Amino acid sequence: MSMTRQIHQTVKDAYAKIAQTKGSGGCNSCEADAENLAYASGYTDKEMEQAPSEANWGLSCGNPTAIASLRQGETVLDLGSGAGFDCFLAAAQVGEAGKVIGVDMTPEMIYKARHIAQLRKVGNVEFLLGEIENLPVPDQTIDVVISNCVINLVPDKLRVFQEAYRVLKRGGRLAVSDTALQKALPKEIKQSADAYVACIAGAIPIASYKPILAKAGFHDIRITVKTASSCISPDTADPIGQAIVKKYGDGVSWNNYVASIYIEAVKNE
Repeated sequence: MSMTRQIHQTVKDAYAKIAQTKGSGGCNSCEADAENLAYASGYTDKEMEQAPSEANWGLSCGNPTAIASLRQGETVLDLGSGAGFDCFLAAAQVGEAGKVIGVDMTPEMIYKARHIAQLRKVGNVEFLLGEIENLPVPDQTIDVVISNCVINLVPDKLRVFQEAYRVLKRGGRLAVSDTALQKALPKEIKQSADAYVACIAGAIPIASYKPILAKAGFHDIRITVKTASSCISPDTADPIGQAIVKKYGDGVSWNNYVASIYIEAVKNE
């Protein structure tokens, strides 16, 4: 099995377990309170009321809908939609005339998201099983592509942005929240499967994003460093953080390495 497929399988297995148990893990394994994490990630009281609470599993590192400027009637695509939290929020913003599509590679997550949509009678959302490097979406059909703390999990980030570019209409927008590196990770952490699932080992330097997006065809690229990532800390609730403290000392935390960022870009052609 290739390294890329191994990473895919590791991430898929980890998020399948999260979907089955709604337990800790993923990008925010150090946070037990999904509601407080959502507020820390930038969601407002109004947004928390709009989206089903059962879809909020504390897997965010930002709020992509806050920068997407969604409008009534638009079609939105969420890359790595999980249980659908951002999809349901986007669905409320685009209204009945709009549509939201979530794509996730984990069958268990798709099942959960579809169940919540049916339970809450949200008719303008659709959840599709697929990889975000090979989107099951036709060319030039999407107004806005969003994603929340997922692209770091994918080895081929250029391919992800090329696919986003393909499905966007002319003038379509990209609005992504993710993690990125402020400085290089120690080798042991870079090679850690647990750190990959925790949205750390797969992160790339902040400065790398603009060239990748430009190569994919995007214009008006903006990268905003939101904050040092709040989802990673060397406390007792975070075993990966504990390992860093043990090896590198109490003065070292994930915040020395990783930040939450917002990525915005436009398809002009």
